[in-house]
Amino acid sequence: MPETDTALGYEQARDELIEVVRKLEAGGTSLEDSLALWERGEELAKVCRHWLEGARARLDSALAARDGEAEPGGE
Repeated sequence: MPETDTALGYEQARDELIEVVRKLEAGGTSLEDSLALWERGEELAKVCRHWLEGARARLDSALAARDGEAEPGGE
């Protein structure tokens, strides 16, 4: 993933991805431009996946820590 993409926040990447999809669905672009948009969309989807996987890991960790604290005392 290019360094500039790793600096994108989830919302920025998501919003840009939405715009890319909108342009592709609208049509009217050359094959070369469509391919460039598709490639950019793939990069942005990877950024979004990275952020979502990180969020899932943090949630899982917090839930495991909470569950681990509840076990020794019974409740």
